[in-house]
Amino acid sequence: MTLALILTTISPEVGGVLVRGEKGTAKSTTVRALASVLPPIEVVAGDRFSSAPGDTSPDGTWPRDAETETRPVRLVELPVGATEDRVLGSLHLSKVLADGVAEYEPGLLARAHRGILYVDEVNLLHDHLVDLLLDAAAMGRSTVERDGVSVAHAARFVLVGTMNPEEGELRPQLLDRFGLTVEIAAPRDPQLRAEVVRRRLAFDADPHAFVESYADAERALTDRIASARKLLPEVELTDAVLTKVAEVCAAFEVDGMRADIVTTRTAIAHAAWHGRTFITRADIRQAALLALPHRRRRNPFDAPGLDEELLDQILGDEEPEPEPPAPPEPEGDGSDDPGFDTGPEGPAQPTDHAERPAQPTDHAERPAQPTDHEERPAQPTDREEGLDTPPRSSSATRPTEIVGAADPYKVRRFEVTGTGAGESGKRSRALTTNGGRVGSDPTGKGGLHLVETIRAAAPHQQSRGRTDGRIRFEDTDLRTARREGREANLVLFCVDASGSMAARKRMEQVKTAILSLLLDAYQRRDKVGLVTFRADTAEVALPPTHSVDIAAKRLADLPAGGRTPLAEGLLTAAEVLRVEKVRDPRRRPLLIVITDGRATHGNDPVVRSRKAAQWIAEQGISSVVVDCENGPIRLGLAAQLAQQLQATHLPIAEVSAQALTGVARVA
Repeated sequence: MTLALILTTISPEVGGVLVRGEKGTAKSTTVRALASVLPPIEVVAGDRFSSAPGDTSPDGTWPRDAETETRPVRLVELPVGATEDRVLGSLHLSKVLADGVAEYEPGLLARAHRGILYVDEVNLLHDHLVDLLLDAAAMGRSTVERDGVSVAHAARFVLVGTMNPEEGELRPQLLDRFGLTVEIAAPRDPQLRAEVVRRRLAFDADPHAFVESYADAERALTDRIASARKLLPEVELTDAVLTKVAEVCAAFEVDGMRADIVTTRTAIAHAAWHGRTFITRADIRQAALLALPHRRRRNPFDAPGLDEELLDQILGDEEPEPEPPAPPEPEGDGSDDPGFDTGPEGPAQPTDHAERPAQPTDHAERPAQPTDHEERPAQPTDREEGLDTPPRSSSATRPTEIVGAADPYKVRRFEVTGTGAGESGKRSRALTTNGGRVGSDPTGKGGLHLVETIRAAAPHQQSRGRTDGRIRFEDTDLRTARREGREANLVLFCVDASGSMAARKRMEQVKTAILSLLLDAYQRRDKVGLVTFRADTAEVALPPTHSVDIAAKRLADLPAGGRTPLAEGLLTAAEVLRVEKVRDPRRRPLLIVITDGRATHGNDPVVRSRKAAQWIAEQGISSVVVDCENGPIRLGLAAQLAQQLQATHLPIAEVSAQALTGVARVA
């Protein structure tokens, strides 16, 4: 991680760094520390765009020979909830309304020029903002054409994003826009972990003394970065190096040409970092390890990483050019980790390949079962149809089967009816902060609607004593834009995993449909969840999450077998939706129940399942029942369940993902 950060500061054209890792691994701490070790920069005094001496003023507020000053590099943090106006800049509203002057107020991109723009939890940032940031980082320039303002200014910065993959992934198109990506995990060496704790406690006890103890090491690191920047233009890029980079990128079948360009720039920066003016096999290898793994992911279910044995085979044993005599080692330990153990009494170097622990499995507590004792209606058992194991066997000893899913396929978009007000996404219609403007409101969060504000103030100008000059406004004149776009939803699957599903080989169809919908939800920024029921219980196989790769892993391990506790499955799903509504009341849910409608567990199982369904319907939850019953004799139990849920009923013949999503649109 430290190497990737330093290489992109040596050569910002690399395109920034995306740091992926589990929580508690000092991702944010490391990024925020980067600014303090970068060489200071010279800027025009008082300039709002951090312009370098000799640059032309973007807004004409200072002459070319203006006074200059030296200051540290800025670290500008972009909050997850930032708006497009805050990022690009917009009209200075107070001057527009008070003085009648249309003046541009620079945004975060202008402030980050020649510095670092840091986005924590970048995977939670709206896609259009991530695209905007990556465009500016690649072009080195930002152009604003809006609200009567036309401004273009330089925006050369180092873009750094951090994320926890458990909270959701970035789309592959956005992943590709980051120059380098690194996967990090906490060290597993007890001695190294102890050293981390020891240093943290020492800092807490005396922050000033702790920082001073590393002052010399930080100055040496700053000098080395400055030297590498000066050496960068002198590094020779030969045809042999370009050919070898192209061979590597072609062998790993990465899409497009961005990988070749980024790998080449990274190799040049790596050579300069080590004080060389020529590129070696080691430079290309390190550049490939940083620039290629995330570009090989074509969908969120692909595991990140790079086959290092294949990489070594492609690179071979020969250098791209005859290797000149080795230059003297630069100050420090000369390792590729420039930051961790340069301080006093540093610990052993951490391993670069620490094993990532298995993801935790979160199982929601099973809700209490209904205890009514109404007369049980006639109900065929699994044994009568020969679908489950004999009733003499306990559910714990009944055989189970894990059925795999086929390859996912493209699905149609489905929507929740009506207009919501949830988080921006790509699913259902909703009032959002970044959609198309469809009207105005006296209050709201859609940004100023200037035309409607003037229109509201116009009839009152005479009563306010205006005869000429500027328009006179009052607070009651303010109008904000009402915008309509798309929202993200919560799609909760409640899946029958009993023996009847396994016996009729329905689980493969169900898993394939769910996997396809997970991929679609990933692209549309939905939350997804999975509740399963089998044997004598129901469990939350996947709590609502944005992380579809974890969802795919849980789905792959889903067993099938045993009796059918339908009531328990419905009640568990209802509890998941209740808790999620408390956490995120604006996100509208859609419950998809996949079952044949049979209930064979507990006292009065059908009555209990009907009562659970009626209770869900009373909560106003939109539902779909996918009927998995087939064969010449059909009992129609799933259709009855759909009536109790006030849900759409879908026969098993239409259980393909396209039919499933088409029905969900009607729900």
